[in-house]
Amino acid sequence: MATLLMGRWDTSGNLLIETSVNVADGDDATMDSYVDDQDNSDGMAWAASFDIDDHSRAVQRAYEEYVRDEGTCLIDKVLGFEPNTD
Repeated sequence: MATLLMGRWDTSGNLLIETSVNVADGDDATMDSYVDDQDNSDGMAWAASFDIDDHSRAVQRAYEEYVRDEGTCLIDKVLGFEPNTD
């Protein structure tokens, strides 16, 4: 299983995780359909998939790969997971 996280960047540069979906490994068509349905009217939509089936671990990876070096925050609006920032 893979975890697809979707959300958006806010005006302060924070990443807001708004959706988390488990998808079968390699099921790109399903992931593409979720991403294609995502509202991107403001150009701030974000999506990434991780080859793990645990929401919290996927959010941690998103923080490490997309947010940590930017000096902003990741806000998980799905389960409220707070990534380790150390």
